[in-house]
Amino acid sequence: MSMTVADRLVARLEQWDVRIVFGLPGDGINGLYEAFRKREKVIRLIQVRHEEGAALAACAYAKFTQRLGVCLATSGPGGVHLLNGLYDAKFDGQPVLAITGHTFHDLIGTRYQQDLDLDKLFMDVAAYSVRITSPSHVVNVVDQAVKNAIARRTVTHLTVPKDVQSWTADDERSPVNIEAHSGGIYTDPQPLPPRALLEHAAEVIRAGSKIAILAGRGCLDARKEIHDLARLLKAPIVKALLGKAVVPDDDPYTTGGVGLLGTAPSQEVLRTCDTLIIAGSSFPYLEFYPQPGKARAIQIDLDASRIGLRYPVTVGLVGKCRDVLQAWLPLIEPKAETSFLERAQAHMQDWNSLMQTRSGRMDLPLKPQAVIEKINQFLRDDAIICCDTGTVTTWVARHLRIRGDMEFSVSGTLATMGNGVPYSLAASIAHPTRQVVCICGDGGFTMLMGELATLVKYRLPVKVIILKNNLLGMIKWEQLGMEGTPEYGVDLQPIDFEAFALACGATGYTVDDPARLDAALQCAFNEPGPAVIQAVVDPAEPPLPGSVSLEQAWHFAKAMLKGQHDRMELIRTLLENKVREVI
Repeated sequence: MSMTVADRLVARLEQWDVRIVFGLPGDGINGLYEAFRKREKVIRLIQVRHEEGAALAACAYAKFTQRLGVCLATSGPGGVHLLNGLYDAKFDGQPVLAITGHTFHDLIGTRYQQDLDLDKLFMDVAAYSVRITSPSHVVNVVDQAVKNAIARRTVTHLTVPKDVQSWTADDERSPVNIEAHSGGIYTDPQPLPPRALLEHAAEVIRAGSKIAILAGRGCLDARKEIHDLARLLKAPIVKALLGKAVVPDDDPYTTGGVGLLGTAPSQEVLRTCDTLIIAGSSFPYLEFYPQPGKARAIQIDLDASRIGLRYPVTVGLVGKCRDVLQAWLPLIEPKAETSFLERAQAHMQDWNSLMQTRSGRMDLPLKPQAVIEKINQFLRDDAIICCDTGTVTTWVARHLRIRGDMEFSVSGTLATMGNGVPYSLAASIAHPTRQVVCICGDGGFTMLMGELATLVKYRLPVKVIILKNNLLGMIKWEQLGMEGTPEYGVDLQPIDFEAFALACGATGYTVDDPARLDAALQCAFNEPGPAVIQAVVDPAEPPLPGSVSLEQAWHFAKAMLKGQHDRMELIRTLLENKVREVI
């Protein structure tokens, strides 16, 4: 029997070693679904409840496996729903192939049902976006889509009209389209800077006395090399959020995170260093880097276009961090002076003591940082932690401690809400023997809460912790601290997430008392299947930056004067926290 276009597409994905696809069925992709059904023993199709969840899961699958992520959506609105998750992949540099349906080929452009031109819609998010036109077209463009996604670490897209999916005739092949010419193989480039450039970078290091390392997600496979570099140079390691798992949080060389979610010691390190090594990071917030001209910088990045993107660079080293560091380390002279590192370590000891004080609070209402602190006790050394976006990200960034072989991710540069559960779905599918923990706020969780049913459907033992304050907390604090206006439009209608979990077929628990937190988490983590822990936390607890600027304090004061409705409670909470810092 002749192969259909859909059969050829799925068979080519199989040859590219695709084994997992996240998607939701629809009329516009029924032909593709039939092709996947015939190969269900080779390629597993994971049914999600929303196409955005499929794209976010594909992004996370790429993050946690270093393989191609694939998502599938029907024509029209199905394809539109993919966009947010695809932008997450694009912004975080993850290889994802999106496959969509289209309306009938000879009705495109006639305002027919779901006649939405997805190959044009995806032109910005996808580095390669093509409509499949015939059976002889399939192999060529699948090969190009896969190669572009992997080589450029980005999103690609193929769309197939509904009727074209079932075409089998092959006599339309053009005489110049020689069969099997595209070659289903990809070779990963391994560029290394020339020795002269490595030596120049070593000279810059030789002249520095206060050296800092900013490590990002590009260093996740270079953990040993980053640690060796820090030990050699007596340099503190500052971690971008996506690089949280580069070194353990109790490592003596790290000062933890950077930015609004980061630590005061990291901010001090970047403010006072005279030499900065930016390794595998494109941390976007320029105000946290040293003042231009205050430090000489060396940047290591696989993408040459990112060299000097955030900070003026003296030397740019293009290549994978692990490979570049392995070539560069033998050329670097060890540093003997330890005062800069020791000062950072002393500040970090004080910071950790402050964090312990904040997270150890047993007063009511339950504090969000106390929940994250307690979670640490239940994590295995190889746990995968998926964090959503919002104030929850602050608490996780500061209070969840990476150790051992743990992995961690969040929506990075896009910072989209709703990523937590789809990320954990992909992590558990990719690593079924590892513990997967999802930590969300109630705002982010409700955006794609239907994916909890997906966890139940596939019996994935993910533990979902929801910090519930009936509030879009990050937006509230941005309005107060950055805009100087009272909060507006941020209150959420309360939802009983324990009841919702039970309705979906998971187990659910509620805790609002720090004295009962340990028991609730113990029950949830002992569950063999998916479990939801609804932690009702203090909505007035502020996610204070590592160091509060005068401008932020002024904006907060203006918001209070303009009539913030709970200003006395906020002022009391802030004063309590500041008193604890002083004590």
